[in-house]
Amino acid sequence: MSFKSLEVIEPILQALEDEGYSNPTPIQSQAIPIVLQKKDLLACAQTGTGKTAAFAIPILQLLAAKPKDPKRRKVKCLVLTPTRELAIQIGESFAAYGKNVDLLHTVIFGGVGQNPQVNAIRNGVDILVATPGRLLDIIQQGFLSLHNVELFVLDEADRMLDMGFIHDVKRLLTLLPEQKQSLFFSATMPNEIVKLANTILKNPSKVAVTPVSSTVEIIQQFIYFVDKGNKQKLLLELLKNEAIKTVLVFTRTKHGADKVVKVLVANGITAEAIHGNKAQNARQRALTNFKNQTTRVLVATDIAARGIDVDELAYVINYEMSNIPETYVHRIGRTGRAGAAGTAYSFCDAEEKAYLKDVEKLIAKKIPVIDNHPFPLVDHHPVKEAKPTFEKRKFNPKFKNQKKAK
Repeated sequence: MSFKSLEVIEPILQALEDEGYSNPTPIQSQAIPIVLQKKDLLACAQTGTGKTAAFAIPILQLLAAKPKDPKRRKVKCLVLTPTRELAIQIGESFAAYGKNVDLLHTVIFGGVGQNPQVNAIRNGVDILVATPGRLLDIIQQGFLSLHNVELFVLDEADRMLDMGFIHDVKRLLTLLPEQKQSLFFSATMPNEIVKLANTILKNPSKVAVTPVSSTVEIIQQFIYFVDKGNKQKLLLELLKNEAIKTVLVFTRTKHGADKVVKVLVANGITAEAIHGNKAQNARQRALTNFKNQTTRVLVATDIAARGIDVDELAYVINYEMSNIPETYVHRIGRTGRAGAAGTAYSFCDAEEKAYLKDVEKLIAKKIPVIDNHPFPLVDHHPVKEAKPTFEKRKFNPKFKNQKKAK
């Protein structure tokens, strides 16, 4: 199957060809015809399945066919997404696929000054990609109305729930017109997300691809059992392999990410961290440096990494195991994108073995262990403690030197 067989128009086909895309992924081949038929869509799809193009391509095609307002363009499409990084990347996708059609888009998110974003809206845009908080701010200040929205996309709905944005999403829904086409994307479908979908969508067509357990099938996964104190040494050892041109490293905490970067830089390895305490421009700069391979190692926390989409990223390292098994799947899903090969290494210390067990239960497979490395985990078998001599003896005040048993 080709994009042409999905009846994608020539200007977009040309842009896709320029990007090196000829054949749609499963989510694209299923979703694009549904959206082009102007139906609501409920899609269960992981990041990395090509879902951005699954909605961006048909939206560009639908809007390209509409007459433009000669005075000032009003927002016809709203894409709501949970993180700044993801918003920026969706914006980049609209720019790439829509370069040959006469449509304007902009991206708005918090963490940076709002003036350039407000100016872009004032100048007129057809497509608006936004995070919930900044969008509400701009609407409340009177800079934007959503009355003309005809297409609404809620992306990564489950992540919205995880990050506490659902209330903002519900407030924004009240500001949208009753008559619109809605597209709803979520990697998982917990009850609250299903309820939300039911309030947004009208007779939706449903598409489901790559359930959580199978997204990891094409990724080679390996475990290193290593003592916590030796993880830095093991990471440096792995990075001696010149085949690892770039690698995304995950830590559980912001402090942990900064610590790893410090060690790598001290050992002559270019590395940067990306997490919530970093300013937006610093995060974007780190991501750009990583994409163009001037930075070899990007160290990230889970929330910051959810929106990272790097073509041909071949390696991911879990420096610390995630305590949530689904997060492990999202982490390693940064590699093996859209069917490409990928390798994920995980460092597991004694305390993290329970996390590994949960992961293997979720993905329904045992992850191969690499034993022959310089820093194997030393299993500490605790010696049984001898029972205290005076454990049951009552204290006798006659014996002056006797200590009272605790």
